[in-house]
Amino acid sequence: MGKVHVGINLEFVRHADKNLEWAVAKAAQLGYDYVEPMVHWGRELLSEAGYFHSVSMFDDPLRIKRACAKAGVKLSGLSAHTPLCKPEIGVEYLKQAIRFAAECGAPVVNTDEGPKQAWTTEEEDHALMRYTLMEAAKVAEPRGILIGLEPHQQYSKHPAGLDRIYKLVNSPAIGINFDTGNSYLSGHDPCKWLAKVVGRLVHLHAKDISLAQSEAERGKVSGTPVGCACGDGVVDWAWVIAICKKARRDIVLSVECGTVDQAERSIACLRALI
Repeated sequence: MGKVHVGINLEFVRHADKNLEWAVAKAAQLGYDYVEPMVHWGRELLSEAGYFHSVSMFDDPLRIKRACAKAGVKLSGLSAHTPLCKPEIGVEYLKQAIRFAAECGAPVVNTDEGPKQAWTTEEEDHALMRYTLMEAAKVAEPRGILIGLEPHQQYSKHPAGLDRIYKLVNSPAIGINFDTGNSYLSGHDPCKWLAKVVGRLVHLHAKDISLAQSEAERGKVSGTPVGCACGDGVVDWAWVIAICKKARRDIVLSVECGTVDQAERSIACLRALI
């Protein structure tokens, strides 16, 4: 049985126009033990100017390690979402993210199948995803890095679809990064779905969905970037935590919300339940 910890995806400072170091320090100040940074390819203006939290994989991985050490927090994983259905992007992106994670000390790299090409069939997409995941697994296995597959797009929006992607490659490096909000918005009971995958769970995106968003989007979308504060929405967090305690490894509930205020309310809610 695993222990349950509370962390936060650094998306909570997306609209605060702050950089990685500020985000990590703010997470620690709010009481979070773990953080999940986002990484990207190349260079872009906002991150380079210090107005965005995402870190280029052309940067030094030790930048993340130093920021976490200074703030006294640990890494739960890296948000490295790339379209598995598009190997011309996904293969090298995911392999670089895995090498980056190994050097900065992040145990999990999270991704999903991403938007598909309009002209490929479902069978073709799964063959492409198998190629991408096989290449990534061969880099992840010797480094002890786990790949967390998230329910987020067209094929993983239901349990059978996520299972099919998971089974494409038989590797101990591949697991599930469950997202409570995405699973709910796609029309499922997140707790029941989580219970089915808890044996393969490596990480969890703790995303709550407001009643207003639920009424507007449930059953119409397969996911959303961030949710509301944990405890302000529809997700039963006591049940989620109880299920996660049955996992085979320690699980970090990585909060995905949109503001610093929501992050503060989220940790108060989850700490009380844990």
